[in-house]
Amino acid sequence: MQIGRREFLHLVGSAAALTVASRIAHAQQFPARPITMVVPYPAGGPADVIARIVGERMRVSLGQPLLVENVSGAGGTLGVARVARAAPDGYTLSIGQLNSHVFSGAVYSAPYDLPRDFAPVALLTTNPLMIVGKRDLPASNLKELIGWLKANPDKASFATPGVGSPSHVWGAYFQAKTGTLFQFVPYRGGAPALQAIASGQIDLTCLQASDLLPRVRSGDIKAYAILADIHWGRATDIPTVDEAGVPGLYMPFWHGLWAPANTPRDIVSKLNRAAIEAVGDPSVRQRLADIGQEIFPREQQTPEALAALQKAEIEKWWPIIKAANIKGE
Repeated sequence: MQIGRREFLHLVGSAAALTVASRIAHAQQFPARPITMVVPYPAGGPADVIARIVGERMRVSLGQPLLVENVSGAGGTLGVARVARAAPDGYTLSIGQLNSHVFSGAVYSAPYDLPRDFAPVALLTTNPLMIVGKRDLPASNLKELIGWLKANPDKASFATPGVGSPSHVWGAYFQAKTGTLFQFVPYRGGAPALQAIASGQIDLTCLQASDLLPRVRSGDIKAYAILADIHWGRATDIPTVDEAGVPGLYMPFWHGLWAPANTPRDIVSKLNRAAIEAVGDPSVRQRLADIGQEIFPREQQTPEALAALQKAEIEKWWPIIKAANIKGE
């Protein structure tokens, strides 16, 4: 049996209307089951701890538990890819940061496109990096350190938590901006890199300030600068990199939350509201502050703000990574 053009268009229109209605109904009842938050790093690291603190509070708003799943390996790309391939229904989320959701696209041959394959949900926390040295380095401030490095080209060592890590990328940026040379020494994570500095085996590193501060206060290592344009609240006596004499060498270590691309906007909005309520909870803010994390201002917690920050970071850091020929193993 043949149908006319009008009947055909009516059927197409009805099908489209049913699809839209189905999506709206799905978004309205979301979430109807537990949500998985994929952490692209091992348990116990900053992203994992933040995921558990924030996810626990998001459960109150969403009425469903958020289950943390650690999918580590290949610089975070395995966990990020897991979410890129997931159904865009809001039930699989990706928590990540500068390394996993900016650097990975340039350091590794990642099986995803960072701006295209993810729907930004919310900016969560930030924590500055700090450049430090072993305690018996002759330089007492950053300007003296640069002078010492120039006087001793390619003799100093710089510990990183791995190839393509923020420490590695910032170190390459520092070399390019200051005309210095030193050897990068990769370790399996921030803890062994910090231990190498504290024991005097390695000269320099830059890591999350919250991880370094206890060693700085104990005198085991020497702090040179916070890699930000404002003072860090937990250590206002440590100069910013601008004050230390090398303006602009910033690297905030921020964390955000993403869903797969094409996740319905209503679902993204529900997840965003839950995330905002979570980081706005006084007890959550205190728990995050205890691990050195700061909360973004309310106007920067939107999906649009996360998308803009990620785009700006990609445009800044990818050329630096490629110029330094940093490639993941």
